[in-house]
Amino acid sequence: MAKEKGRKLIAQNKKARHDYAIIDTYECGLVLTGTEVKSLRQGRASLVDGFVQIDGHEAWLHNVHVPEYSQGTWTNHSARRRRKLLLHRVEIDKLESKAQETGHTIVPLSLYFKDGRAKCEIALAKGKKEYDKRQTLREKQDRRETARAISAVKRKERGTL
Repeated sequence: MAKEKGRKLIAQNKKARHDYAIIDTYECGLVLTGTEVKSLRQGRASLVDGFVQIDGHEAWLHNVHVPEYSQGTWTNHSARRRRKLLLHRVEIDKLESKAQETGHTIVPLSLYFKDGRAKCEIALAKGKKEYDKRQTLREKQDRRETARAISAVKRKERGTL
């Protein structure tokens, strides 16, 4: 059987990028059971309420919903159990010290398979205020309008040439 290559996205937390200012990102492995991996391979997961907590110099992923495997038996996993993240000690220590600062948290951004192994991208983030969110949306809308105007001008030039 050929080994998987590349990156296959399973779930993404778009709300995290809207609600938080991302300071730093990390890629980490996950400790999963067999039925969790099979459920993830079907592309079923939700990161919406997820967060990372450091307990006893270990990183744990909480509130990530991986539904039970449909063909699973009594060995099936619970959907919202906490899962251990695999990070280097230096990274865990750095995250722990930064997360204790006021307003900082660690959130999962995406869940994916990379070369056949389940990975999670987590981020050290700081919560945005309501006016920051509005400002971000305004900037995004301005970029979109600018791109539309430029493409309209290019289309017009191509039509007259």
